[in-house]
Formats: sequence, structure tokens, C-alpha cells
Amino acid sequence: METEEDELTQIDHAFSGNQLLASMPKEARALLEPFGTLVDLKADSELHPRGVPVVASYFPYESTMICFVVELSTGRSIEVASIGSEGAVGGIVSCGHAPAFAEARVQIGGPAMKIPMKVLEDAKMRSGHIRNLFCRFSDYLLSQVMQSVACNNFHTIEQRTARWLLTAQDRGGDRIELTQGELAGLLGAQRTTVNAAVQTLQDQGLIATRRGSIQVVDRAGLKQLTCGCYASVCQHFSDVIGAGGLGGSNSECG
Repeated sequence: METEEDELTQIDHAFSGNQLLASMPKEARALLEPFGTLVDLKADSELHPRGVPVVASYFPYESTMICFVVELSTGRSIEVASIGSEGAVGGIVSCGHAPAFAEARVQIGGPAMKIPMKVLEDAKMRSGHIRNLFCRFSDYLLSQVMQSVACNNFHTIEQRTARWLLTAQDRGGDRIELTQGELAGLLGAQRTTVNAAVQTLQDQGLIATRRGSIQVVDRAGLKQLTCGCYASVCQHFSDVIGAGGLGGSNSECG
């Protein structure tokens, strides 16, 4: 009995901790909950390899962060979007059984609710709320990709680094476990370029670096340094999804 109660508590935590799941009314939740599995995602694990059909969706909560990474034929790669407790990964945009275009990789490990693709597609057909919610989330995810294209082309490496760190802090807290080499890969920049940018931010007292990690020290300072892309994407999430899944939220970004 105690084990069953613990599991129910964990499931409640997953539904309250993920913003998409938290927005679901009782009837919509009932379509997903019996088929959901709680999983512990390990950092640097691959959820959806590129070109492989997506068979399950993941709804991260707590500090879990998943990145979409596109790798080029030259071996270089770049992050095009990232998802934390505000969203889900897998089959959201494609709306069904289809191969993944970008690799989905766990950047910050933690818990997630795993739901089979077949279950999610059936729930979309039966629930107007779920169907509308994922259409809205697809719009938000596309906004991230579009903003990343603009940001990568027109803003300085210091601004881009600050933006990435703010987004990671939103999801995983002040201390972000990654090397500067890994950060360079996510930003699609040379390691020496990113090292110089990180040093600049550290010299300004905005961050502190340790072996294998970066800690945000001055969030307000990072927000002043970064470009407007961070706030634009954050605001769009509030506009199209917000706390209740229907948008129109006036909440400010961190």
C-alpha cells in the first residue's frame, strides 16, 4: 500500500511539475496517466537519434533539460532548441509516428514522464484541450528555432552565451554542469571563441567557472548583457501557452 501511495505521489508531482501536464483538466489527464511511466534521464543520454522513428514523448520536470542538436556532415553541431519543465520532447511537431530530424539529448539529467506515442496521438483525437495545447506548444517550439537562427547570425558570442546560460538556469538552477567545450558545441562556435566569452563574463562577475561546471552569480547582470532573444521567446511562451495552456499570461520572464 505504501509503495502504491508513493508512486501516486510521484505521478502527481510529475503532473504538477510539468507546465503542459499541469494545464490538463481531469478528463484530459485520465487519457494519459494510466499509460505514463516515470523515468530518470541521465545527462548526455540520447532520447531520439536523428532518423529513427519517435516512439515516445518525454515530459521533463524539476531541473531536467533536453536539447535538440543538429549535427552537420563536417562533424560540427549546434543546439537549435531546448526544453525543460515547460514542455515536452518527441512527436509534438510531427504529430505521429515519424523519424526525428534533430537529435534529442539530455543536457541536465533528472525525472520525466514518458508516454507512448500511440497513447498521445489517441489522446489528441479524444481531447480538444490536448490537441490545442500541443498545437500551441509546436508554435512555441518553432519560435525558439526561428529566434535561434536570428540570434546566431546577428548577436555577439557574449550575448549568445549569456542567453544560453539564462535559459539553462531557468531549468536547472544556478550551477550548470557542463564543460566549456560542450558549451561551444551547443553554441556552434569554436572552443577558443567560447572560452574567451566565458572569461569575459567571469571577469565582469556574472558567472564563476569550476572544472566541469559554470555557476550563474549575477542573473540581473546576465540579462542586461544578453540580447532581446531570451525575453522574446519567454514572452511568446506566456502569450501562446501560459499557466493554463491557453496563453494570454502576463507573467514576466525570470
